[in-house]
Amino acid sequence: MVGYDGPIYMTHPTQAICPILLEDYRKIAVDKKGEANFFTSQMIKDCMKKVVAVHLHQTVQVDDELEIKAYYAGHVLGAAMFQIKVGSESVVYTGDYNMTPDRHLGAAWIDKCRPNLLITESTYATTIRDSKRCRERDFLKKVHETVERGGKVLIPVFALGRAQELCILLETFWERMNLKVPIYFSTGLTEKANHYYKLFITWTNQKIRKTFVQRNMFEFKHIKAFDRTFADNPGPMVVFATPGMLHAGQSLQIFRKWAGNEKNMVIMPGYCVQGTVGHKILSGQRKLEMEGRQVLEVKMQVEYMSFSAHADAKGIMQLVGQAEPESVLLVHGEAKKMEFLRQKIEQEFRVSCYMPANGETVTLPTSPSIPVGISLGLLKREMVQGLLPEAKKPRLLHGTLIMKDSSFRLVSSEQALKELGLAEHQLRFTCRVHLQDTRKEQETALRVYSHLKSTLKDHCVQHLPDGSVTVESILIQAAAHSEDPGTKVLLVSWTYQDEELGSFLTALLKNGLPQAPS
Repeated sequence: MVGYDGPIYMTHPTQAICPILLEDYRKIAVDKKGEANFFTSQMIKDCMKKVVAVHLHQTVQVDDELEIKAYYAGHVLGAAMFQIKVGSESVVYTGDYNMTPDRHLGAAWIDKCRPNLLITESTYATTIRDSKRCRERDFLKKVHETVERGGKVLIPVFALGRAQELCILLETFWERMNLKVPIYFSTGLTEKANHYYKLFITWTNQKIRKTFVQRNMFEFKHIKAFDRTFADNPGPMVVFATPGMLHAGQSLQIFRKWAGNEKNMVIMPGYCVQGTVGHKILSGQRKLEMEGRQVLEVKMQVEYMSFSAHADAKGIMQLVGQAEPESVLLVHGEAKKMEFLRQKIEQEFRVSCYMPANGETVTLPTSPSIPVGISLGLLKREMVQGLLPEAKKPRLLHGTLIMKDSSFRLVSSEQALKELGLAEHQLRFTCRVHLQDTRKEQETALRVYSHLKSTLKDHCVQHLPDGSVTVESILIQAAAHSEDPGTKVLLVSWTYQDEELGSFLTALLKNGLPQAPS
């Protein structure tokens, strides 16, 4: 529909689940809501033909310049953060992620990739969640108390993520307490999602992977598929129904049936967008205007217990610290809360942080850099010659830069000469220093030697048989002036390696020699 005809990159679980979710979305939009000009089932099939599946941490070369890499996001099965790199510039787009491991997935992880820009979600920009154990205990207590008094519990969830998390939690509790109250989940979508969790077990957390051979945690003994006629059955029950915000579908249908009984309870385990029925009841609204201007009075108990798979403020800060980006851009959040988080990121990490409005363009300056490969031999030599370098402190490295096929390498001069088949030539610089001295050249040279010997105690100063003086690679010779017999010319020459010392000696000799004793 948008006219894109290139490849679409997904993780393997996303590739498996995506067409099912898209078809479900299409059915709700077209068959139930009657929307026209929507994508068709054939379009979904054509779209999936363009998909290229990628593994986590696999570097994929899209073309000559563009490469991508996927990192585990821990949000739902198959969720990934992507690094997009062109040359030396890179952007990391997190999508939704969770930095806390739960009962079925591990925590998001990214290496110290130091991108130019990190685009991160900020759903819970100012929230720091309480202990997960406390939340689970409260959740189980409320569910148990409700069914004990004969009430029904509705838990609106999305097909992936919290549904599996809470199913595992209730399954374990029901088994431990030997409870017989029925638990149901929405047929179709959630059932298929559970099938894919079994299939891609390697994407789950360590505990589930370890116990998988003895028992598959996604094969629920106490949780059965739901039939819409069950909603009218007498007695207690627990139902997981989609979608998670009570804005349509089976969860809304069940809510309307059960809302009028104060013995019943609805537990909202995740974030609800403003305008949805879920958001309204969490805001305290107890009289809801439904379709056809019917007013629904909500007498059932309403509880919010955050089992959201989004990172909280602590998790977002943790990810920024882990990736070490040059700049951060916040998306998917509420403006006031994002502003607070933006200031905190800028203060703690000393990087620019942006929070553009929808549709706004942000232009970021980047420092041009040229990647250079450094030979191991050169690095080893530098390590031997000096102390170990500090991780974040710049250090000068001398070598020869070789460019070949648009790539650069820094190697030692000896290696460069060998690779290029060149002979070594030594370049010397010579500077003339004029001295007022009527003595013979040999005596002037001896005076220079004595002066330098007493001044440069940390250097090797020698007086050679031919009358010249050396300091390291520096050669100093005294000669007569061609026009002035009372002036001597000192020829100071050095190689480029001793540039600093040569300049120092030249300046020292220009100041003259100490008077010789008469």
